Amino acid sequence: MSEPSEWLIYRGIGEPHDGVPQLPPPPPWRDFAGDRTAPVGGDDSADRRLGIPGRIAEEHRPGAEELEMINAALYLRRPLLVTGDPGAGKSTLAHSVARELELGKVLRWPIVSRSTLLDGLYHYDAIARLQDVQIASHASASADAGAEAAQNVGSYIRLGPLGTALLPSDRPRVLLIDELDKSDIDLPNDLLNVLEEGEFAIPELERIVDRLPDGEADVLDHDGNKVRIKGGRVQCRAFPFVVLTSNGERDFPAPLMRRCIHLELDRPDHQRLAAFVKAHLGEEAARSSEDLIAYFLDRSRSELLATDQLLNAIYLTHAAAPAGRDRLAELLIQRLDRPR
Repeated sequence: MSEPSEWLIYRGIGEPHDGVPQLPPPPPWRDFAGDRTAPVGGDDSADRRLGIPGRIAEEHRPGAEELEMINAALYLRRPLLVTGDPGAGKSTLAHSVARELELGKVLRWPIVSRSTLLDGLYHYDAIARLQDVQIASHASASADAGAEAAQNVGSYIRLGPLGTALLPSDRPRVLLIDELDKSDIDLPNDLLNVLEEGEFAIPELERIVDRLPDGEADVLDHDGNKVRIKGGRVQCRAFPFVVLTSNGERDFPAPLMRRCIHLELDRPDHQRLAAFVKAHLGEEAARSSEDLIAYFLDRSRSELLATDQLLNAIYLTHAAAPAGRDRLAELLIQRLDRPR
């Protein structure tokens, strides 16, 4: 049996060892913030998606048509529906706009088959409220204790990403509704009224608005900040920059398409792929990986591939395992539409 390659940390030899400290730093797109403090108003996930600051301008410079459609959505205060293959840069677009226009942290709503409109708007914890009412009424001799706790309904409401994006503010928030084509068939239609009117009601607050001080209640937004809701309704002042992404797995109803600006992203060419690598890994990695970029681009003409597969291959073969480079790259860059 041949000796394991030097770069391997787990060697499958059955002998415990503490090799984890030997791992190199993580790839920039997998370096998580943890307890590191993000800049005020910033988005600590932006660097992972956009690349190292100072290297990103070229890679995220859109073409003329992309630029026009993005600005059309900003001017018209309409959602931007971005379609394209996986890895074409659909979700990255939201982070790029947020960073350039200094619109703060991107609010992200990842869609799954069970997602509902209410998930995006707010969550009301009725069970926790009932438990607190019962505890307060038993702990206090006052007959008003339970009623007082019951009126504090705002403490049990937390806005979702869509609800937070619609809070009134002078500057728009950026909302990414990611992979809308994964949703239940009803969700695209359910979004229509909220996206058209820019407001929604919270019935749990509307029912008791006459018992609230000045008709207002404090709730938590998606970021965990306390915000004040008046009259039991959330109504935006600056309509958020909403990016809805789709991998093209389904068609959307005409009423949704009418309310959106539609942008179809093409797969990146060699120049853009090289700039993509440079943004994340630096100029040296991009220059030494021209052959891998060409290999990836050639295969992507007939196979469904994602650009993060290219990043993975270049990082691993450049930083950790220069030996067996081509074989590792082929293992990591596997078609996403391969027959089962």
